[in-house]
Amino acid sequence: MSAENPQNNRTIDHKPHAAFFRQSGWLMLTAVVGGALTYGVHFLNKVIDSAQYDAFGLLLSLVACLPVAPLQMVFTQQTALALNQGRERQLADIMRKGFWGILILSLGVAALVFCFQDRIVSGWRLPGAISLWVTVLLVPLSLWLPLASGVLQGRQDFFWLGWSSILGGGGRLAGAVVLVLAFHLGALGMMLGVLVGALLSVLIAIWRTRDLWMLPVEGFFLGDLFKQSFPLVLGFGASQFLFTSDTMFAKHYFSNEQMKPYIIAGTLARALLWLVMPLAAVMFPKLVQVRSDKAKLFGLVVLGTAILSICGAASMWVLGPYLVRFVANPGDVQATVALIPWYAGAMVPLAMANVLVNDLMARSKFQVVPFMVALAGGYCLVLPAMLSHYPGHIELVLQILGGFNLALLAICALFNRLAA
Repeated sequence: MSAENPQNNRTIDHKPHAAFFRQSGWLMLTAVVGGALTYGVHFLNKVIDSAQYDAFGLLLSLVACLPVAPLQMVFTQQTALALNQGRERQLADIMRKGFWGILILSLGVAALVFCFQDRIVSGWRLPGAISLWVTVLLVPLSLWLPLASGVLQGRQDFFWLGWSSILGGGGRLAGAVVLVLAFHLGALGMMLGVLVGALLSVLIAIWRTRDLWMLPVEGFFLGDLFKQSFPLVLGFGASQFLFTSDTMFAKHYFSNEQMKPYIIAGTLARALLWLVMPLAAVMFPKLVQVRSDKAKLFGLVVLGTAILSICGAASMWVLGPYLVRFVANPGDVQATVALIPWYAGAMVPLAMANVLVNDLMARSKFQVVPFMVALAGGYCLVLPAMLSHYPGHIELVLQILGGFNLALLAICALFNRLAA
């Protein structure tokens, strides 16, 4: 394979719908296996105390709020366009500058944490500063991964995109188990496990895209990149914020004992979104490129997402009480079971909205973006106000989240209809 022609890596399939189902089916399988390995660390809540697990959940939610989805979609879009237009050397330049830009940004984050370390540790009731600094180390890894994974997704190398998820999840679980059970490191051991998994995923994704990293670079016009990418960052960022930020809000208003069931319920319910996201992940680069069957492909993804998310939520409501007994301590089962229907219900409209967001962004229909950003801003204002007015009702977080997710779905459906 020639390094000068990365386009050779793309699969040419004369049965596009068969290819779509094969590729999305593979990513669903890897999402299930990789997700099970990734979330397997949460079983360790049975051997650490509530304060340690609460700290782990908070630090993990901080990492989850990094703009991973927007960054991956930017590089997915740029890769698909570059391969379609023969601009691989410009793509190589974008990748390298993105790598160094992330490193510089991460050093800035480290400097801020150094200045406010004591305040952060005491304000978030962390068991120590070391786990915080492990989280700081996760910042560049967590941003390099979507860069390299976006390139894999954009060139439709879904096979290795899936294996990166599986092996990264396995590294996370194995590292956390050893460090917690053998060395009794608690939240620190679990965060170190996350660090190991992230490093493994990054190395796999970079190795698989090494032909592009090694190309001689050709300059690109930064203004064009900004024009193409900034709406993606805002749009996918608003969607990701609604997906990940609720734990940080809840942490401020509820005790460690209340947060432990909340984190467990969230871990199980968010699996719904990870199950259906592969459909949109396969769809996005195909829609970026010029194709004659876009409408049929989009219809299939919408239908598949609706069926899977609704059936998944129903299964969670039925099987949740039994699954929780494997994950949670006996004293946390009842509270966790009570939250699962609210959490699962809030994820269904977000899963549907995710498909519509991917379609609008892939077709550069960016008129929806200001409304998505305004919705996320409204969520930031309404949720704290309601929790202050009605203290002690942790299910209120999920009721508000579900309402805003429904609003996101309605907005995206309207703009999708207008853009048809």
